[in-house]
Parts: sequence; C-alpha cells; structure tokens
Amino acid sequence: MVGILVRKPIINPKGGHMKLIGTITVLVAAIATSLVPTAGAAPAPTPAAAQLRQFEGTVVSVNRDARTFRLRDVERGTRTIKVTSRTRFERIAGFSGLRPGMRRIEAKVQRRNGVWVATEVERSGGGGEHGGGDDRRGDDDRGGGNSGPGGGDD
Repeated sequence: MVGILVRKPIINPKGGHMKLIGTITVLVAAIATSLVPTAGAAPAPTPAAAQLRQFEGTVVSVNRDARTFRLRDVERGTRTIKVTSRTRFERIAGFSGLRPGMRRIEAKVQRRNGVWVATEVERSGGGGEHGGGDDRRGDDDRGGGNSGPGGGDD
C-alpha cells in the first residue's frame, strides 16, 4: 500500500506562527499606509510651478509680430519663447531690445498651453550686481561705454 505523507505545520508553542503572521500583516499595513497621501501632507506642486524652467544662451531669431524669440541653450537646445505684457526685462531695453546674436540671455519661463512663456528675460553675467550702482565698464547696453570689439551686442 502506498501511503500519503501529510505534513503538519510546525507551530511554536509560544505562538510563533501567529506572531509571524501578525508581523507580516503589520508590515504590509505600514507600507500601504505610507503610499496613501494624508490630509495633512504637503500639497503637490501646481502644474505651473512644476514647469518653471530657466534657459540661457544666444538669441537665434526674433519674431516681432508673434512676440517670440528663439534662444539656443547649449544644454537644452533651441527653444521658442513667447513674451507677454507681464514679462519683466532686466539689462535689456524690453522686447525691442532683443536682437539675433545677443549672447548670455537668460529667460525664466513657464509652460502654458504648450508654449514657453517668459516671466523674466535678462542679460546674464552681471556679477550679481543687479540694479543701480556704478558701472565703470560701460557694458550695460544702454550706450555711453566701451562695448568691446565690433561695437555691437555680444
């Protein structure tokens, strides 16, 4: 006669089997709870804040009619950037001051409806001395100074 071997679970007389199941249950519950956001948790960033970017490079072209310009960023490629009435300009005479070939142009942009919209456009490389002050080098693009070889925008 062939017998069937039935294995009975080994149960620790001190409740070891139940203790193991209880430990696993607690671990699974803790992991599941950590994955669910709570009411007191910090809110997720807004889509606009998540899409805030900064590009820096050379102006490739300017489209006055569409109020856009193309900026070639060495790290991120060439991007078309839209300028609105809310765009702030620093060390550039507004949108009309943008010219193809201008280097070290920094644009802080947000993605809106599939378009990069500039919140701020400035000429970078000011050494952290934004605003007033005595500019002895005369390279502030507002005339009256030595703009270097070629006498134009760099």
